[in-house]
Amino acid sequence: MTRRSLLAEDVQKLRFSLGQLPEPRVSPPLVILSGLPGTGKSYFCSRLVEMVPLAVVASDVLRKRLFPSPCYSRDESHHLFKVCHHLIESLLEENIPVVLDATNLEERHREKLYHIVDKIDARLIIVRLEVPPDVVQERMEKRFATRNDEGASEAGWNVYQRMRHTVQKIRRNHFVVDTSQDISPALNHIVREINRF
Repeated sequence: MTRRSLLAEDVQKLRFSLGQLPEPRVSPPLVILSGLPGTGKSYFCSRLVEMVPLAVVASDVLRKRLFPSPCYSRDESHHLFKVCHHLIESLLEENIPVVLDATNLEERHREKLYHIVDKIDARLIIVRLEVPPDVVQERMEKRFATRNDEGASEAGWNVYQRMRHTVQKIRRNHFVVDTSQDISPALNHIVREINRF
């Protein structure tokens, strides 16, 4: 199998795993979540899609669809995000609104998403999630004590410590949400922005 056909097959596999997609809409948004492990991206995402229909492209969940026993190598992550980016592009081309739940810490990785949005003339909404480190550590301890969500991140405190040095400034307009506080006002504001068109 060629690389191109493998990529197309993996895009289809992930698309199928998304289940029923939301209705197409004019000028579909791509909501990009950005934040270190433990900052509440998946929780924020779940609350957001309760309020507005979006196709959820969640890297932790989709990695396990492609790699049932993930090793988190550079090659594995490169392939995962290449597939995710192609999937996002195909959904936006069909006017399906999308939210990407992934760390998205480095600008060079976000730039690939900016390019997709600019090419398709979709709308870009970026949300940076943050929380004090001691809250992250507490959340991770609880997460690993329960481990009842098969799609949950496996990143622990050591991964958080290592990744915090890779965080780069977001160069486009974005929202900043502290998930250790009440996120309802921020969610309402972002939903209004999504529904603006």
